[in-house]
Order: sequence, then C-alpha cells, then structure tokens
Amino acid sequence: MPRTSTVRRAAFTAAAALGAFALTALPAAATSTPAQIATSTANGVGYLKSLQGADGSYAGSGLSNEWAFSAFAAAGTAAVDVIPGGDATKNARTVYRNLLSTGSWPSASPVVTDYERAALNAYAAGIDPARVSASRNLVADIYSYWQTAEPGYFGPSANFNGTVFAALALNGARTTADRIRVPQSLRDAMITRIRANQHDDGGWNFGKAEGDPAQLAAEGDVDMTGAAMAALCVSGAPATDPDIVEARTFLKNKLVVNTGAFDAMYGVNTDSNGWAVSGLNACGINAQTGDFLTSKGRTPVDFLIGQQFNPGGGFRYLPTDTAPQAYASIDGLRAVAGGGFTSAPPTPATAGAPRWVGQASLSSGTASRFALTVDDGTGSLKVCSVTLTATGATTTLGAVLDAAAGAAAPSGCVTGVTPATGTGPITALNGRTNSGSTVWKASVDGAAFTTAARESAVAVGDTIALRLGS
Repeated sequence: MPRTSTVRRAAFTAAAALGAFALTALPAAATSTPAQIATSTANGVGYLKSLQGADGSYAGSGLSNEWAFSAFAAAGTAAVDVIPGGDATKNARTVYRNLLSTGSWPSASPVVTDYERAALNAYAAGIDPARVSASRNLVADIYSYWQTAEPGYFGPSANFNGTVFAALALNGARTTADRIRVPQSLRDAMITRIRANQHDDGGWNFGKAEGDPAQLAAEGDVDMTGAAMAALCVSGAPATDPDIVEARTFLKNKLVVNTGAFDAMYGVNTDSNGWAVSGLNACGINAQTGDFLTSKGRTPVDFLIGQQFNPGGGFRYLPTDTAPQAYASIDGLRAVAGGGFTSAPPTPATAGAPRWVGQASLSSGTASRFALTVDDGTGSLKVCSVTLTATGATTTLGAVLDAAAGAAAPSGCVTGVTPATGTGPITALNGRTNSGSTVWKASVDGAAFTTAARESAVAVGDTIALRLGS
C-alpha cells in the first residue's frame, strides 16, 4: 500500500510464521466500546513493536513494514519512542530517515508510489517529508511524476492508485506548521481525476476507469474505495459531498450482516476492511453507527477487533488464519485506532526528542530538489521537480526558476523568466506578462501569495507555487 492489486493480493495470502496466540472473542457489546478499542490499540502497538528489526528498521525491499509508522501515529505512539533493546540510537525514526536519505533508496527503478508511501509514513514518524535531507525532498520526488499530457495524474494513469496516493500524500502530509503545502490549483486537478474515476456503483478500483464506460460499469473495490474517499476528504471534500455519499452507500451495500465485515472483491479480510474503515475515518464518518451498524448489531470495527489475537495483539488476514500477519496488523490497528492513511506525529515520550526532525538548510555543493507549480490562469497548470546545486544555506526564487528551465522533471515547467538576471519583481513568466493588477505572485509551503521577486529567499524543501492573478 500503495501498490498494484496483483502484488498486493499475492503478498497478503501468506501468513507470518510467528506462532499462534489465543484467539480473541468477539466483543460482547453490540458495538465495540471505547475500552475494547483502547485494549485492541494497546495490544496492536505491542505487536507492531515486535516487528522492529534489531537494527531499528521497519523498512525493507518489497511491501514494507514501514506502514507501521502510520499505525503508530494513529495509536498515539511516536516512532522515535520505538527502540529495539533499549538502544535509543536505533530508534525507528532515525533509522527510517537515514534509509530515505540514501542515494540507493528506493531502487534503481522507482515508481511514484514509492515516494508517496514514504511521504505518508515519514510524516507520521515526525520527519518533514520535504526536508528528509539536503538531497531528499519526497514532495519534489512526487511532483516529478506529474503527467503533462494528462494533468492531474501522477505516474501512468493506468495505475490510478498512484494518483489517489499522490492526493493522500500531498494533502495529508502537511507542513510542521499544519498547513497544506500544495496550492489549490494542484488539489483541484487531482480531485477532478479522482471524481472522474468513480465507478457507477459508487466505488473505485486500482486501475483507470475515466473515459471507459465498461470500466466505469465494473464493480468497485472495497480497498480502493476507502483510499479514494480519504483522498477526496483530505483534499477538502466534506462528508456530505455527493461522491462521498455514493461511496458510503457502496460500502454499506458490502456489509456482511452477521459479522459487520465488508465483503471485498477477494473475500472478507482484514486489509480490505482496514482500508475501508480508514477511508471512513478520514472523512469523519463513524464506522460504528448508522449505515455501518448491521441489523445483527455488528460493525466493521467489531469485525477488525475480532480478527485480533490477544494478548499478542497481531491481526490475522483471513478469518480462518491461525497466525497474525504483519500487513493485516498494520491495516487493522490503524483503522481501529481511528486513523486515515497518515496521522500527525504524537509528542514523543523520550526526553529531549523533538516532535519533528528535518534538514535545516541547503548544503553547498549538494544537488537539492524543489517542488514547483506554475499557474498562468489559463488552466494549463505546470508541475515539476527542480534540481539545483546549492552554493549556500539558502537560494533565491530566481535561481530556482533559472534551474527549472534546464533541470526540471517533467520538462517545460519554465521556459522563460523576466527579468532574466538580477533582482526585482518577476514581470513575465513563460510568455505571460503582468498586466495592471494581474501580476505574478508566489507562495511557499501553502502561505499567502505575495509579489514574486527574483531575490525572494528560498530555503531547503520549500514547496513553491507561482500564480498569475490579482
């Protein structure tokens, strides 16, 4: 997660060989009580802590346990407090940040979902995703996968999953000041694509459906419906939004009366239910009342807690499994704890540990990346990642725009800037010139737009938005 459905389903069929604990009885109450949820959460955290490597790691190749950070944050546990054998130098946050900072991560052939997964989990771990290191800006990494020919999509549009998780990461992984760092024009472009891919039954699937009547008429997927709902809601859609209401109805129609589980495309399982409940959580929809309380008094949260082994705390993937499974435990805990697909990091319990860590300045001689959008008001939004080799602790807007003309991915983000050198307000960009009160303005990390000037300071990890307007 995020991942293609083929890989995802295959990965979830094997149970972890961790030995069986005593099975948990279903909650006695009609719906799970706060006390039962608290117990489930505490036990789930304990199990996820047991997955930490002796070197402090969670992340690795393939489908990684790093999603544990999103579950820890939802459960109120700071990643910096997750320490193997009492060795604080190997705390999970530091080890994860070091991994993300390496040039060999994620692989020789990365895909956009690698960076989206990392942004969501870095944020939950208390690592500023745009400032992992002087050379690692996960927001800029995601921007580099913008599809110029299909604006609003990130990565190949056939893998719609990449666009949904772009919206989750770019909107959900906020700044340390709790601002959405990307401009509204970019949010709107993603929202448009997500809406266009909603199936006729109100659900979504991993693949692209937009423009294909047969795909739009195909059955939606419980998992992806939860993720797409969350993507819309973190992008600003309210729970009353018509598309969210349709998705809610889709999920309601998938409920199994006797257990409260959602009957997913590949059968009843913890991961599909976890994704669906996380989607409801992200939209502020209670998964234990109204549409999600069956006539037998069961809810999706009841089902998830019933999938948990206690006192060990792990969750089985299938109801018939006899051992816990790592990904099921992550998805189950995050949902039961009330989380969406990421959560702001809790305050650490470790004395002296800051809530957030991140690169403080550019490093001279190091190639850094900046996330840049250019909106000229014509509806032709340009999105790119700009590479610039720093010569000091900060740089300027003019230097970033100059670099974008030759070192941007995708290319074409900036074709010309006036003035081309020196200082002063930017009077023209990409052939579009200031006129009266309509001038080029700039915003950094979601702050208010102000007059764009070449000499404006730009710091490490800044997300830069340029807009022609009044």
